[in-house]
Amino acid sequence: MRTIRYHQIADDLRSRLDGGEFAAGRRLPSEAALGAHYDASRVTIRKSLEVLREDGLVDSRQGFGWFVAAEPVAQPLTGLATIEDQLARSGRTSERRIVDFSFVDAPAAVAGSLGDRVLEVSRVNLADGEPFARVTVWCREDLGANLSKAEVERSSFYQLLAVDVGGASQRIGAAVVEDHDAALLGLPTGSAVLVVHRTTHDVDGNAVLMSEHVFPGHLTEFVAELPPVDDDVAPSGLRLVE
Repeated sequence: MRTIRYHQIADDLRSRLDGGEFAAGRRLPSEAALGAHYDASRVTIRKSLEVLREDGLVDSRQGFGWFVAAEPVAQPLTGLATIEDQLARSGRTSERRIVDFSFVDAPAAVAGSLGDRVLEVSRVNLADGEPFARVTVWCREDLGANLSKAEVERSSFYQLLAVDVGGASQRIGAAVVEDHDAALLGLPTGSAVLVVHRTTHDVDGNAVLMSEHVFPGHLTEFVAELPPVDDDVAPSGLRLVE
């Protein structure tokens, strides 16, 4: 019995997925690259990928391409938690890699809350060995003076700061990934990301940390429980971006 070519390719890709060649949530080679590998047209490759999508093995996003299907990490908005906490709750193994650790003049958006000099730490958080987020944290200079690069790679600032954390406020928005983050996160330039800006306060209401978290849009989602309201059914915390 004659086997249809795109089914052959789908079967081979399925074997490669089962063998762990491509990690969950990661991009597959482009249709053009797969076409060259299998000596097949892009139409045939696309039909093969559609077969795998119907089986729930792969998915695609406009401007991003095809990727291995994975359940996004749900990050509840009911309390202050670290990325490591969220990954652990989802059954993922987490790891931190420090990209930069230095005391710098505070960016304008940070200086008003934390002062003119800050400890700036940029890192990549990994989930099961794959990039999950780029995080940059700015810490007040007096609080970060005795911290080392090794310490912030092992532990969260919440564990390291010599203050009692009282809570945080954060803003979440959608953006297009920039070149630097695209390289760190293994994303095509121009793909969608979620960006979180957070300000953490001590129990007296003083800002102690500010941070920016950039997540690939297909790897995470933020979940909030909304209490009933009388007349307004708009999402809680919604505001227009000017």
